[in-house]
Amino acid sequence: MLDVVILAAGKGTRMNSKLPKVLHSIAGKPMLHHVLDTVAQLGTDNLQKLVVVGHGAEQVEATIAGLNCHCVTQAQQLGTGHAVQQVLPQLRDDALVLILYADVPLIQPESLTGLLQCAGPDTMGLMTVNLANPTGYGRILRNGDGDVVAIVEEKDATAEQKQIGEVNTGIMAVPAKKLIQWLPELSNDNAQGEYYLTDIIAKARHAGTAIKVFQPASAEEVEGVNNRRQQAKLERIYQQAQADALLDRGVYLADPSRFDCRGELTAGRDVEIDINVVIEGKVTLGDNVKIGPNCLISNSVIAANSEIKANSILEDAVVADGCVIGPYARLRPGTVLKSGAKVGNFVETKKAVIGEGSKVNHLSYIGDCEMGARVNVGAGTITCNYDGVNKFTTTIGDDVFVGSNCALVAPVTLGDTSTVGAGSVVTRDVAADELTVARARQRSITGWQRPVKQPK
Repeated sequence: MLDVVILAAGKGTRMNSKLPKVLHSIAGKPMLHHVLDTVAQLGTDNLQKLVVVGHGAEQVEATIAGLNCHCVTQAQQLGTGHAVQQVLPQLRDDALVLILYADVPLIQPESLTGLLQCAGPDTMGLMTVNLANPTGYGRILRNGDGDVVAIVEEKDATAEQKQIGEVNTGIMAVPAKKLIQWLPELSNDNAQGEYYLTDIIAKARHAGTAIKVFQPASAEEVEGVNNRRQQAKLERIYQQAQADALLDRGVYLADPSRFDCRGELTAGRDVEIDINVVIEGKVTLGDNVKIGPNCLISNSVIAANSEIKANSILEDAVVADGCVIGPYARLRPGTVLKSGAKVGNFVETKKAVIGEGSKVNHLSYIGDCEMGARVNVGAGTITCNYDGVNKFTTTIGDDVFVGSNCALVAPVTLGDTSTVGAGSVVTRDVAADELTVARARQRSITGWQRPVKQPK
């Protein structure tokens, strides 16, 4: 039985933002959600999640609605001990309580599992870390036998105690029965005038409760965010970890320091990703996919042997094998490219199916369109899909040729193997095999005089 308490009540004054601190993001996801996702990986039965909210409580609660969390309000922020006091009525007597922080987003499930294994009915687990520069952290005090006896906060520490490199992360696992006994006894007689959760260490020592220490694999896991610099630092740590994992799986990254994964990327063999590529949501790349520089890929599937050239954006798109996209293309939600299709320079698509082997190579907008196979769409062509109120569909059959600078006014259908002459505005259906030209007849005027600039 595990009760997880996540402290998420702080304002985050140094963030200089109206947004509650715990909702600021790492890799496009609120820090609080990172912690909740880690908790979900613990695989523990009979789990209760208690989130202590305060500043911006309504916003925080709204973001975790539906995540099976129970929110408890800390009306005044009077310290970490006071924050945990607020959940005492919700704690289950026989539970082990894991205390986490919503502004410590990089903690790993393996570290939490190791900490939980240190705790039991008469034992508490404490996560510490050794730092070369421990400034700002509470120091771990040990006796001559090496046992933890107390934690002293920076502002209350002596000069000698400040030389200690082992520091408190704030993360601990404590039997609920012990917390229920110790928390009401806390005092705020200290330099901060706050109720320190760390004071329970001395109480545990006095009560004869064993204190076992666990340290994470990396100190970066337990770094917190109090300002924008720290947020940016953790963002790069997170992204480097994402890049390292992809490199280990065989993905080529032209520069791992210039790659951002803000979601979940699944990649096949021999995938190549150039610089400044951003992945959002769930993205799948097949074998031999190449992504050029400065691309944004969001919630999309790109099949084998396709290439996304520089400066292209894909959102909620499905790309079949052997396609070529870009440079400077934008595939908006609902775009589907069949095998061998091409969408080129400055082309935008939306809710469009581009058929097998079809080409839209230059300066076009194709929206709400069903396009067949082997279609060639000339530069500057648009599907006029919106009348100001409703959207309509353009249907283009197989082997159609559309000349440059055409406007296809939906709803309209171009039959198989039909041809539309350049510069045409097509407002009626075109039958199969027909040539349609819908433009003013060209005239040439002999003897026409070009205007000249008049003298002032």
